[in-house]
Amino acid sequence: MLDYAALAAVAAVAREGSFERAATALGVTASAVSQRVRALEDRLGAVLIVRGQPCTVTTIGARLCAHVERVRLLEGEMASALPGLASQIAGSGPPTIRVAVNADSLATWFIPAIAAFAGQGDRLVDLVIAGEDHTAERLRSGDVLAAVTTDHAPVQGCRTVSLGALRYAATASPAFAARWFACGIDAASLARAPVLRFDRRDDLHARWTRSLLGSIPDMPTHWIPSTHGFIDAALAGMGWCMNPIPLVAEHLQAGRLVSLAPDHPLDVPLYWQHARIGTRLLDTLTRDVVAAATGGLLRTA
Repeated sequence: MLDYAALAAVAAVAREGSFERAATALGVTASAVSQRVRALEDRLGAVLIVRGQPCTVTTIGARLCAHVERVRLLEGEMASALPGLASQIAGSGPPTIRVAVNADSLATWFIPAIAAFAGQGDRLVDLVIAGEDHTAERLRSGDVLAAVTTDHAPVQGCRTVSLGALRYAATASPAFAARWFACGIDAASLARAPVLRFDRRDDLHARWTRSLLGSIPDMPTHWIPSTHGFIDAALAGMGWCMNPIPLVAEHLQAGRLVSLAPDHPLDVPLYWQHARIGTRLLDTLTRDVVAAATGGLLRTA
């Protein structure tokens, strides 16, 4: 049997980033938290917490933290039928649902879903930002209980729901477009014009370029890990980039940005995957996510 007091200590350190803050959250001493974590590491023969400023959780530690949250969700379900259990777990606070979501969804349509879900008051959320092509990895590792992803193949133990598609446009400032694409968009002009990318895993520009030209030239790149930073940088003429149309529609209408190929958007299908652990909270969150997607994403066949 796992030592759930020790697991709670690991989860608290992972969540709070230090043994001292974890101790405050648990109502014990930092020494007690350290002893519990060390005892569990010794028993399992694996490092669960990397000590530092802040402390970080290892892959194995993350899976155990996810297990703790699953147990808390299941206990919460049972508490409604067992008043005695409810009194025992009340002191641990509301359960936290850890969800992986891509930055563009968070900036466009996802917040209403989380707000509706969290507004009930008996649950908390912990959002993890990852590229839409990589959020499913967080599910596979056990790091999260649910994810917005482009992966339609169900992760083992998870349910998949189609949400719709987020439409992107290749945009730039009028001055930038006139400078770099005066003769049109081709491999030569794209090889010269700076492009904005979120991080090394961001390949939306490559997908759009391949769909337009059939090839992907090497492109000079500015790295800007911010959805709204993309817009600001494009407005400032730093480069061209792929922007979710809901975020730049007003700028396009006002002429502050232009679409490099108005008849060639990029639609990115999105799916919702969540663990099949049969809890009321995950079912409620799924309904809220689907409702928000219905109003914020394009319908797909």
